[in-house]
Amino acid sequence: MNKRYLHHIWTRIRPFKVWYFLVAFGVCVLICAIALRHNYAAMTSLRSEVYAADESNGDVVGALNRLRSYVNGHMNTSLETNSGVYPPVQLKHTYERLQEAAQAKANSHNTQIYTDAQHHCEQLYPGSFSGGPRVPCIEQYVKDHGGTTAAQIPDALYKFDFASPSWSSDLAGWSLVFAILSLLLAILRFTAGRILHYLTK
Repeated sequence: MNKRYLHHIWTRIRPFKVWYFLVAFGVCVLICAIALRHNYAAMTSLRSEVYAADESNGDVVGALNRLRSYVNGHMNTSLETNSGVYPPVQLKHTYERLQEAAQAKANSHNTQIYTDAQHHCEQLYPGSFSGGPRVPCIEQYVKDHGGTTAAQIPDALYKFDFASPSWSSDLAGWSLVFAILSLLLAILRFTAGRILHYLTK
């Protein structure tokens, strides 16, 4: 190969020092680390909003959707179960309120059935007071008209985990891309410099 041509190439790339790319790599890595930390902090804040809404009976669905959207669009925000026994986001208070409401509804239904049973049996056996045929009548009425117990709400419906992407189109993602490019250019510049310097001797 023509040494003059190789020397011309070498003079073109020589001004681009290896350390330029290494400095760019270091800056990009620093920016990426700061951005990843910011992503995690923002996720933590949104998760706290979910917990606050759950506790105060606020807009749980809205807070949960904002958290899900943020985690799905940003790196270093994962809320996955992994090896843990319980999912990382649990709507404990919402679940308890629903369970209590179901129990109150069942209790109200049962109270009404018992009241109806008393009226029914009083009419059938007006002369009977305590004991006698009225007690078995009430028991049979309650049995026939379906006393209920509160339905158990599946708690899995109120436990969530969200996965963050391996790469996201945000400051953290793009600074990571530029860090990798800077490192590759530094390696390429170092290698090309060594080869061209050797060939142009």
